[in-house]
Amino acid sequence: MSEKEVLIFEVSSKNFNTAVILNSNKIPVLVEFMGMWSEPCVHLEERLAAAAKEFAGQFIFAKVDMDEQAELIKEYKIENVPTVKIFKDGEVVRTEEGLMGEDEIRALLKDFGVYRESDELREQARAKHIAGDTVEAIQLLTKAIQIDPANTRVAMDMVQVFLDMDELDQAKSLYERLPDADRQSETGRALTGQITFKELAAKTKGKPALQDQLFIEPDNHDARFDLAVCFVAEHDYHQAMDSLFMIIDKEPEYKEGAAREMIINLTNMLAPNDPQLAQEFRRRLGNALS
Repeated sequence: MSEKEVLIFEVSSKNFNTAVILNSNKIPVLVEFMGMWSEPCVHLEERLAAAAKEFAGQFIFAKVDMDEQAELIKEYKIENVPTVKIFKDGEVVRTEEGLMGEDEIRALLKDFGVYRESDELREQARAKHIAGDTVEAIQLLTKAIQIDPANTRVAMDMVQVFLDMDELDQAKSLYERLPDADRQSETGRALTGQITFKELAAKTKGKPALQDQLFIEPDNHDARFDLAVCFVAEHDYHQAMDSLFMIIDKEPEYKEGAAREMIINLTNMLAPNDPQLAQEFRRRLGNALS
């Protein structure tokens, strides 16, 4: 196997022993048991394929279509899809069920020795930033980009830090230098959403003034909508949603469905990093519209 070869295979009962069992004695093999009709399966396939391309030659990504490979589904007792089984030295050494995010996939691969040093520094930077030591976080991200300039996720982390610091101009400047592929990625689209909401919030009266206005005019939907924008800009998503659902409850078609559209945009923005919260908001919107 070439060290640069991207190792992505579709496997069946006929070649499973060679493609998966035997190869797992050389490098880890991640097998996704999937249904082509399942959206979570397709999303996971895309993420695992992206990882296989990034870490070319370091692990094998094998795909099993459950509708065509009933024998393998039965042999490995697959009850839910997507299910990922990791093979090493001819044996199943780990099983994961359900959709995994990019960070979860990276953590999984790291357990099997597949990782980048710059991603280690990213994790350290994230922990520092969350703990309030943003200066140290920026220093760690700077070091990460110096040792691995090709890892554009470091730059995206830096954009996030700038946004959290309300340094919108710096965040936009760095974001605009990212490759198109990164801006179109899940994380890139989430950053786009945050930048957009920061810009929109800057055009409002500001949260304190809007809250004062709503105290006097509780049915002022324009003020409540602008307040929701300010909440999003501050990452206070529950408060933002509460404001938007108050508008929907009283005037479902406010500004041709602007509140509903904003909820949808917000859930899409949250989905890459907080899928559970995004799903919670989608269910809430469904209930409100039913």
